[in-house]
Amino acid sequence: MNELDRTSPLINGKLRHLPERKIGMGEIEVTRGAIVLRTLLGSCIGLVLYDLRNQVGGLAHIVLPSSNGQVSSPGKYADTALAELLKQIVELGGRERQLSAKLTGGANMFATSGPTSIGDQNLAAIELLLKSAGIPVIGRHCGGRSGRRVAFEVDTGRVTVDIVGSSTVEV
Repeated sequence: MNELDRTSPLINGKLRHLPERKIGMGEIEVTRGAIVLRTLLGSCIGLVLYDLRNQVGGLAHIVLPSSNGQVSSPGKYADTALAELLKQIVELGGRERQLSAKLTGGANMFATSGPTSIGDQNLAAIELLLKSAGIPVIGRHCGGRSGRRVAFEVDTGRVTVDIVGSSTVEV
């Protein structure tokens, strides 16, 4: 279980005091109700899946595009993270047909000699998997060269992104 903190996001100009959980690299957290899931991303992808009607959602901090058959750390890989998120969301009362996705991260943090960066590969992998699963991507804040701080409010489906030196963006 991740550390439980307190945070105070604003919604409609009103201050809310919500519990907060921090999601590390390769981790997945699925929960329901009024809580904020947070993570820090560079070339990794933050995959948010949520069922707004049932207020069930999750966040996966995806590090690499493919597990290549590895079964440990399902949150670390795009292919296993999506399957695990779906499983846990359904176990908490979410419905697959009501799910939407939001994507963040995938920055090109390091100079690469190949045609695509790991951030691009991560993004392409998860987009293909979501399309195959029939889950619509309704928001994204991806690419660029900077890391991001991401916050996901499970009860509202709201995802915000902070980049140092830029304004907060809602996805």
